[in-house]
Amino acid sequence: MNSHRDLPGDTVLRFGPYAFHLNQRLVLHGDQPLRLGGRALEILQVLLEHAGSVVSKEALIARVWPRSVVEEINLRVHIAALRRAFRDGQNGDCYILTIPQRGYSFVASVQQASQPVSIETAHPPRHNLPARLTQVIGRDAVVGSLVRQLPLRRLMTLVGPCGIGKTTVALRAAELLLQHYRDGVWLVDMATIDDPVQVVDHLTRTLGLGSGTTLETLGRWHALLILDNCEHLQDSCRTLIEALLCSAPRLSLLVTSREPLLATGEMLLPLPPLAVPPASALRSVDAFMGYSAVQLFVSRARARQQGFALREQDLKRVREICRRLDGLPLAIELAAAQIDALALVGLQAQLDNCFQLLTQGRRTAVPRHQTLKAALDWSYERLSPQEQTVLQRLSVFKTAFTLEAAKGVVSCASVQPARLTRVMENLALKSLLSQEQAKGVCRYRLLNTTRRYALEKLEDSGALQSFEMRYAGYLSHAQSSNRQMAL
Repeated sequence: MNSHRDLPGDTVLRFGPYAFHLNQRLVLHGDQPLRLGGRALEILQVLLEHAGSVVSKEALIARVWPRSVVEEINLRVHIAALRRAFRDGQNGDCYILTIPQRGYSFVASVQQASQPVSIETAHPPRHNLPARLTQVIGRDAVVGSLVRQLPLRRLMTLVGPCGIGKTTVALRAAELLLQHYRDGVWLVDMATIDDPVQVVDHLTRTLGLGSGTTLETLGRWHALLILDNCEHLQDSCRTLIEALLCSAPRLSLLVTSREPLLATGEMLLPLPPLAVPPASALRSVDAFMGYSAVQLFVSRARARQQGFALREQDLKRVREICRRLDGLPLAIELAAAQIDALALVGLQAQLDNCFQLLTQGRRTAVPRHQTLKAALDWSYERLSPQEQTVLQRLSVFKTAFTLEAAKGVVSCASVQPARLTRVMENLALKSLLSQEQAKGVCRYRLLNTTRRYALEKLEDSGALQSFEMRYAGYLSHAQSSNRQMAL
């Protein structure tokens, strides 16, 4: 039996070909980091501390979720993730055994050592990452992909609409990669500047370099740079990135943007919404809790209201809340923050008025991330006048629509059909329109939250009634045509 309790922070636990660096919260297979979420790492640490002994499910849950009421299925999900991560196709080693009716046991030999001190590790890795105050939920797969690929692929761009959690994912991946980069991990927030000329100076100031420093100074740096919120400075950021890739061969660049930068060597990683449960998951709380949108809602609701518990009679309401909020993490967090004031019934009733509902912001966040409206304002204000006009008019579509339908409703003297096509392509690139392929036909769709925002803008412009009438007329004509074709 191994005993590894009360371990100092600089300890490294080795088993098989793996090494768990406790201080860095990082598991390496050789020199490659494994894709493991925060909860899985905490479970692994408990099992390693009690290697050779049986740890009960209750003890694991109490240790890993000390202030939450958690279903056993959550523990099983993370145990399964650990087993997948440690699956060795060459010799089939099994590290974690299930002991029926008792719990789990880590059965491999574990060696304990201190982190060796070297020139590169004598001091903690340098960084300017903000402290993370809450658990990152539902992003283990994409974070793991970033952790695995960033040291090998030098430029990756996270793309997606506002509120999808691009910055959160980038920062979580950066935390897990701190040990890998000798010269640190640095967050460069491009949203704080508007002038393209300032891009290089903003970068060097953030890195603590002297005024007038050139990019060649970074030539020997081994670091990860996170260039956050680059969409409004697309051209200048692309130029900066391509210069960095040429002048600093050991730099890795992780970009977040609502649209691709189209830089040489750029690898795009679209960030999807959190998973919303289908109607078939309403049968049990256990099945329901397997969906990340629900996990986030419940986690944030518990933080807001002590004793909050998900009951079977609540499932339909919570599903509707998550669905109507498009699985957007920011929207779900802001809605859950109102649980003590409105309860689930009140939250569901307020969904049609979602921007008034989602105005209680996160005071610790930057202004554009404090409320959903502020996040959408950030995107909308950076559109051209014609793009704003088209986005407003498309909001009359309540479901997915084709390009031909958009031309029939939106086109006019100021927005010709050919121009409308280009504008819609731009809106899709900016993550304000989503594209769906079904039976060889491309359809467009606005997220519910984006549609509600654009609809308010259309109403403020005084054109809402006119375009609702055009939409109704188009539907009536299309239905009439379909009936004639059926005869």
